Amino acid sequence: MKKRSIREWVVRAAILMVGLTIAHLGVTFFLLSDLGADSFNVLVQGVFRSLSGAAGSGILTHGRTHILVSILIWIILSFIDRSYIKIGTVLCMVCGGPIIDFFTWVLTPVTSSYQSIPGRVVMLCLGCVILAYGMTIVIKSDAGTGLNDLVSVVASDKLKTRFGITKLVVDAAFTLTGYLLGGKVGAGTLVSIALIGPVAEVFLPINEKLVNKALSRFKVG
Repeated sequence: MKKRSIREWVVRAAILMVGLTIAHLGVTFFLLSDLGADSFNVLVQGVFRSLSGAAGSGILTHGRTHILVSILIWIILSFIDRSYIKIGTVLCMVCGGPIIDFFTWVLTPVTSSYQSIPGRVVMLCLGCVILAYGMTIVIKSDAGTGLNDLVSVVASDKLKTRFGITKLVVDAAFTLTGYLLGGKVGAGTLVSIALIGPVAEVFLPINEKLVNKALSRFKVG
């Protein structure tokens, strides 16, 4: 494998951050629809509810459980193939929360007047599409991927299956596991499972071309 220069890593990381920002704009719309958590957070919620009693009140929080689940997935993936875990994985973990906080602050006044069910459904579907678009930029930057999507990327590559189908199966597995552990599933959760993977598969070849064009523009890749 060709060793990448610092310049190439910087350019790829910049492309990743563009995709991460777009993806988390979609996540914000998704959250503001208030129709159900995404599959990963259903899993986190379920693990939290299962462990909180044993851990004692106040010791375990949803945020800490999120970190624990992420670390567990990180460890599992590192045994499967460490090459998938890159600097961008850390960027996704560190930057995602602040980006969502910013967009929530910006969008809440705008979306507060669209709280009817049809309005929420529109926000949900818009969020899923924007999320899928940004997520595929992150994946094609090849600088690293958020842990939730990284499971789908690794499984898709190792099993040689279509990414859209793998993403759907992984999200369904996260949701089912979380639900059985006590996580709350909403209509939005089910819509996101059915929508994000197939839409992402449409965007993958489009964003691969865009990323390659950006890399060639900066004479890297």
